[in-house]
Amino acid sequence: MKVAIVHDWLVVSGGAEKVLKNIIECFPKADIFSIVDFLEDRECVKGKPVKTSFVQRMPFARKRYRAYLPLMPIAIEQVDLSGYDLVISSSHAVAKGVLTGPNQIHVSYVHSPIRYAWDLQHQYLRESHLNTGLKSVLARVLLHYIRGWDSRSANGVDHLLANSKFIARRIKKAYQREATVIYPPVDLANMAMCTQKDEFYVTASRMVPYKRIDLIVRAFSQTPERQLVVIGDGPEMKKIKSVAGDNVTILGHQPFDVLVDHLRRARAFVFAAEEDFGISVVEAQACGTPVIAFGRGGALESVVGLPLERPTGVFFGEQTPESLLAAVSSFEHNANLFDPRQCRRNAERFSSENFKTALTNFIDSHLPYEGFEQFLPYRVGEQLPVDERHLADVES
Repeated sequence: MKVAIVHDWLVVSGGAEKVLKNIIECFPKADIFSIVDFLEDRECVKGKPVKTSFVQRMPFARKRYRAYLPLMPIAIEQVDLSGYDLVISSSHAVAKGVLTGPNQIHVSYVHSPIRYAWDLQHQYLRESHLNTGLKSVLARVLLHYIRGWDSRSANGVDHLLANSKFIARRIKKAYQREATVIYPPVDLANMAMCTQKDEFYVTASRMVPYKRIDLIVRAFSQTPERQLVVIGDGPEMKKIKSVAGDNVTILGHQPFDVLVDHLRRARAFVFAAEEDFGISVVEAQACGTPVIAFGRGGALESVVGLPLERPTGVFFGEQTPESLLAAVSSFEHNANLFDPRQCRRNAERFSSENFKTALTNFIDSHLPYEGFEQFLPYRVGEQLPVDERHLADVES
């Protein structure tokens, strides 16, 4: 059986690319497709070649590939998958829009419907300074087009998988389809637990608006007695540096081993985004570190919050410095309730092994065998089945 794996775009290695790596490990002989491929670190594609679309050859595509979003629905529909039996798409944008036929099975692992075209549209427009003016009108028209295409393209998927119950609800709203939840994988083997904690707090993320690193930095800057370490880089770096107090250390982008070292030693990991799932939240727990997280999105499924038994974190209810600092104080007042070993046990629910087992079992249970002949009303050379009850009714 020939297998194709389709990913949106390969530019940096993030959470979606970690999922892609595990999918490839389940189907090592599969061919890989993507809108563009500018990866330098080839680990997430296991060193395999990637077949790309015409966007790869467009001017300035390496740095401005997102500018070609209006062309991406067309680009993904030009990917010829007619020679494959099973198509697996890893999609947070357009990958699920590949065209497949009735004798093919298409399983799509949806990280999210296109966030900025659906419920996060207004937030995206504000953060991009596109809430007024002619550019705003053009952006809204484009997002309307993208939203319509995204909804229609979901009809071509045989089975939808979601990375959390939160995303399954978003899929239901956007596509009117049910999705099976398979939580994304976390590489626990490289996340050793540490029971001895230092006094600093840590946050790590790409510095883009919806991650709300600015909120975390502003909050901790109001309490100079607490130390915060920030790991990550991105377009908001300058803004975040401008609001950081002397008690905030901004390290920028760091190698994986440096990130893990800080996750292991930190008193707690701070997370302020409404995330689809949030792999970094699980990585922190895998290192034995509790989490202080915004109580929306996927974090509610991966963190056991106070006042539940054997907690692994604390939630705050609003994306404000005051709400975050109240959660930090609650964490400090209940510090004796948080056990690094329990954090680790909770994280083990999201191991790579569990992900790969769940994915392969799901696909195996939904595949017709023997050359997809089960799609036919009867097999070649066989007599049509007779409903004996109907025959008896006719005779009577």
